[in-house]
Amino acid sequence: MSVEEAQSPAWRIVVGVTGGIAAYKAVSVIRSLVLLGHHVDVIATKEALRFVGAPTLEAISRNPIRTDIYENVATVQHVAIGQAADVIAVVPATANTIAKLSVGLADDLLTNTILASLAPVVVAPAMHTEMWQHPATQANVHRLHERGVTLVGPDSGRLTGKDEGPGRLAETDEIVNAILAAARRGARERHNAELERDLVGRDILVTAGGTREPIDPVRFLGNRSSGKQGVALAQRAAERGADVTLLAANIEVPVPDNVHVVRVSSAEQLAAACAELAPRHDTIIMAAAVADFRPEHVQTGKIKKESTGEELTLTFKKNPDILRNMVATRVPGQTIVGFAAETEEDDAARLEIARAKIKRKGCDYLVLNRVGWDHGFGREETEVQVLNLEGDVVQEAVGDKTSVANAILDVVRARD
Repeated sequence: MSVEEAQSPAWRIVVGVTGGIAAYKAVSVIRSLVLLGHHVDVIATKEALRFVGAPTLEAISRNPIRTDIYENVATVQHVAIGQAADVIAVVPATANTIAKLSVGLADDLLTNTILASLAPVVVAPAMHTEMWQHPATQANVHRLHERGVTLVGPDSGRLTGKDEGPGRLAETDEIVNAILAAARRGARERHNAELERDLVGRDILVTAGGTREPIDPVRFLGNRSSGKQGVALAQRAAERGADVTLLAANIEVPVPDNVHVVRVSSAEQLAAACAELAPRHDTIIMAAAVADFRPEHVQTGKIKKESTGEELTLTFKKNPDILRNMVATRVPGQTIVGFAAETEEDDAARLEIARAKIKRKGCDYLVLNRVGWDHGFGREETEVQVLNLEGDVVQEAVGDKTSVANAILDVVRARD
């Protein structure tokens, strides 16, 4: 047998056998898996048992077979089996079963188990050529493929009677190899997901978007920030296990479902929200673009050009320095990350501006990025440098907002 030999773990494998003439070949697949040291639970549909007897399947798998969703109801077996599985394989998969899986129907123990499991799924189709080539079957197979289901075969060859063509169940070795590969892939994905939950227990406050300073009831002084980077930071922090609050200032992108959102508009509103929420968080990431100035007087009615003459003069005053205030009032152990969006084209000069800024602000890290007419705001990709308080570049990242968000969060995580 040419089955791959990298079998260090013993997997828990569910093999679903459905009612096709190729059901007898599932016995060889089950036998091979058992001989390789894996635990195999067999779920046979009632139709499958018309082709292969329960005693055969039990003797080969060395476990009682499961057939009825109403057996062992107290254990909720379709959930229990699915949760314990490292991989679920359907051998053979009839056209009917493939159709049910493609639309999420669950009318027997096998389809219920698949629907209730996060384990990878391997499907080995077997049917007559006309059924395999039917547009409905091909559409169902395509849908399963899009969902990440592994399809093995079918091969082309002798079918029942004198018929030949595509629809023949794949060879045992090919099916076994696909099952074990899916189990390994699923294990890696679970491992990576566990490793990625590296911010569990952290409370992170993220600001995003751009503030708007009202001039009159219909006009404001604003900036070009879309909020994409701040939203990406909030979403990735939550996905990595943190409890996240997002202070959203006029953002132009959807907010994540897995974060708590507080909406603000002006710099004064953002400052007030930060002052209230910051003490409850161990990490503050100030990604919002905050206006440095606001109109000294906000008109109660719309300013009309007919009443202003040829020129309009507005007087502005400074907004509070939110980042500096957060540093001045920080709680012990708090990590504060600021942002510096600079238009300076020269790389070295831009870096010196950032070093001077982090020295003034006193935050732990400063994320520097270049902005301008053709850079930064609103774009899908960005380039940043992360400086520490000493002015050293501790991280550089280029790419989409999500990958850059991960790089920034890696710096925050490494500070622990």
